[in-house]
Amino acid sequence: MRDDRGTVLGRAIGGQSRQVLLAGALAAGHQAGEALVPVLIGVVIDRAVSTGSSTELLLWLAALAAVFAGLSASFRFGARAAERASQQAGHEIRVRLTRRVLHPGGGAEADRLSGALVNIATGDARRVGGVNTVVSAGIAALTGLLVSAVALLWISVPLGLVVLLGAPPVLWLGGLLGRPLERRSAVEQERAAHASGLATDLVAGLRVLKGIGAESAAVARYRRTSQESLAATLRASRAQAWHDGAILALTGVFIAAVALVGGRLAAQGEISVGDLVAAVGLALFLLAPLQLFAWVNGEFARGRASAARIGEVLSAPPAVAAGPGQFPSVVRGQVALAGVTHGPLRGVDLDVAPGELLGVVTPDPAAATALLACLAREVDPAAGAVTLDGVPLSTVDPAEVRGAILHAAHHADLFAGTLAANVALDDRDVLPAMSAAAADEVALSLPEGAVLTERARSLSGGQRQRVALARALAADPPVLLLHDPTTAVDTVTEARIATGIRDVRHGRTTILVTTSPALLAAVDRVVLLDDGTVRAQGTHESLVATDPGYRKAVLS
Repeated sequence: MRDDRGTVLGRAIGGQSRQVLLAGALAAGHQAGEALVPVLIGVVIDRAVSTGSSTELLLWLAALAAVFAGLSASFRFGARAAERASQQAGHEIRVRLTRRVLHPGGGAEADRLSGALVNIATGDARRVGGVNTVVSAGIAALTGLLVSAVALLWISVPLGLVVLLGAPPVLWLGGLLGRPLERRSAVEQERAAHASGLATDLVAGLRVLKGIGAESAAVARYRRTSQESLAATLRASRAQAWHDGAILALTGVFIAAVALVGGRLAAQGEISVGDLVAAVGLALFLLAPLQLFAWVNGEFARGRASAARIGEVLSAPPAVAAGPGQFPSVVRGQVALAGVTHGPLRGVDLDVAPGELLGVVTPDPAAATALLACLAREVDPAAGAVTLDGVPLSTVDPAEVRGAILHAAHHADLFAGTLAANVALDDRDVLPAMSAAAADEVALSLPEGAVLTERARSLSGGQRQRVALARALAADPPVLLLHDPTTAVDTVTEARIATGIRDVRHGRTTILVTTSPALLAAVDRVVLLDDGTVRAQGTHESLVATDPGYRKAVLS
């Protein structure tokens, strides 16, 4: 089922229906009590003040005290239930968004910056979750209108009819006034998400920007994006102000009409002084539920805009789909490509034996990226097939592929926390992996118990690469794909890592895409991928001696 705007809102409300109904009932009780206050004051005037009866006065004052006690309790517990429903719904939406973004099939991140996804999972999820508070407030406002109408009908039929017949047009016009706000709110949220995503990317690449002297260009780019976001926010704020002002004027006219009718009836002697006081009090009280309706309408408009954005992420088609295929219970690691065509790849045929340490060299970075994406089943090739132990990857659930094949990308992220927490996936022994990746030296260079900063920016580029490589090796998958894992490492350390990878991955299939001579010298076989196809293969030493293209790729 497609997650459109209505589906997202329906799930947000339906998932917390009990809490929403409880909050609505308590809020309705609060509004009913508020409406009864001017009625009781009118009764006090007619039955106690006008007659001078102390007994009646004490009796009705006690009734007023009981109403106020009920008002206090219903407001407190109703607000708590509404907030609980909103927060729980927002949490559940964030969980669903996170599951979709992290789904092995991918696709949710397509054409979206990471910061934009964060904005959707925070701001938009909060707004949609807040619709539960809006629903309970709407129930309360409707109850207030109905109780006021019944009370006015009891006082005078014309007064009650004014409310009953006048409220629906007021509410309908309020809905029309909210449409421009919804449109502008959607644009505002889209611009804000884009600005947030751009800011995240610029902060992540701050070192690179400083290194190439591009700070001013980055600042100018963010300034333009931020100004566009500000302009959208101002347009949405103007729409909000116009909406609220128009609703206030509309409700003011409505209340004035109620007061005018009540005043004429009192002047004609058709209602008592107490009834007039009650009618005027109810007319003033009506301002609260009508303003509440205006707020409900505006929040619903924003919630619908946010729900549409959430629905787009949840409904994003997966990059790769699940299939009925399954790998053997024990994965040997035999990888084969047959006529694979994807991007710059042109009919690639390649066989990797179980347990082989294979080096792949390609002068074209795009070809390396496409090859690794097909091997890791991040995409399905346009033509041809990739198989693992004879099973086509395109027929297997992406989650199962992720369990058998690990793609350690060149730009791997580390996380805030200890070095051990970044490497250890469970309670397995990670010391061999740390040693193989020369990450043990990184650990020794840090103070005991040191905590890495966000994205491990406190480490050098080479140190981050070694820790990321240790994490990949510690996972010990049947098939490991490594992409340029030592580009920021010195020559001596790189030679140690080459030996470490060979030793720790002995008997496990490893495909190493790199142009590093030190790493290529340690592999069992090297494949040269040139012009989209396999052009040569052999040992590193033989290819250096016999193939000028290979020699240029790895030694230049």
